[in-house]
Amino acid sequence: MSYATHLVSLYGLPAYTFPGPDARTDDLPDADGFAWRISSDVYDADEDWTVAFTRFCEAVDTTRVRALIVGAWQEAYDTEPTAVIEALVGARDRFPALRALFVGDMESEECEISWINQTDVTPLLTAFPALEEFGVRGGSGLEFPSVRHGALRKLVIEAGGLHAEVVRGVGGSDLPALEHLDLWLGTPDYGGDSEVSDLEPILSGARLPSLRHLALRNSEMQDAVAAAVSSAPVVARLEVLDLSMGILTDEGAAALLGGQPLTHLKKLDLHHHYLTEPLQDRLRQTLAGVELDLDRDDADEDTEDDGTVWRYVAVGE
Repeated sequence: MSYATHLVSLYGLPAYTFPGPDARTDDLPDADGFAWRISSDVYDADEDWTVAFTRFCEAVDTTRVRALIVGAWQEAYDTEPTAVIEALVGARDRFPALRALFVGDMESEECEISWINQTDVTPLLTAFPALEEFGVRGGSGLEFPSVRHGALRKLVIEAGGLHAEVVRGVGGSDLPALEHLDLWLGTPDYGGDSEVSDLEPILSGARLPSLRHLALRNSEMQDAVAAAVSSAPVVARLEVLDLSMGILTDEGAAALLGGQPLTHLKKLDLHHHYLTEPLQDRLRQTLAGVELDLDRDDADEDTEDDGTVWRYVAVGE
């Protein structure tokens, strides 16, 4: 399984990359049929993102655009997307149909996920109150102060490490329509300094009455997260629980099995794990009616000569 690759779709629409400055724009596809990806490095043009966005607004009927994907901006490893966000906010009246937005759609060849510089992205939620899906890739410099958004149904934040302030900001937000929350918590080496206590507002579900899909993944503290989830009030209303991509061991899985019933779930995703076969068998037997993803993926252990065992999350750098 690959991670942090270019999006192939957004809001149920196939992704389409807006062509570079030397390409024709008189035969573009329907504005409302695709999720439009705008990038500064299409065809190696190294064009400023805001310039590419201006060309896009001139070439496409933006009143019909339903999904936008922000790809690479220049020197994303060293430059936060302030100008990108300002350009999008400034053009908000030109996008009355926009329902989905993703910021930072870069592969590792463009910029490693933990090198992507971000900033406060919540002005985009304020500017687009009808937005239903919002995603961000990259945790360096990312800010997400608490907000209220009445329409947002899906929120995804992908990172090699999420700062505690971001986790607390999400947990403190009022998102009454949110059905799908996906947080890549990451590792301390890449800024992931949150603790299980920071997740409490999310796990209580008090501000998330519509939540049905919860993903708290890619974490070094996956056992502690699993233990907290085992008694979390929000779990009773979930259809999908995703604790994948992290360092989940028998300790965390046993805590899940020893907590509240999970048989109501449609799916439990634990892929990229460090579980023994006996524990996996217990999961299969206890949750026989639940779709289980127990693919070990590339979760390999390294053992030092002194017996020290190293385990890794799926996405760090």
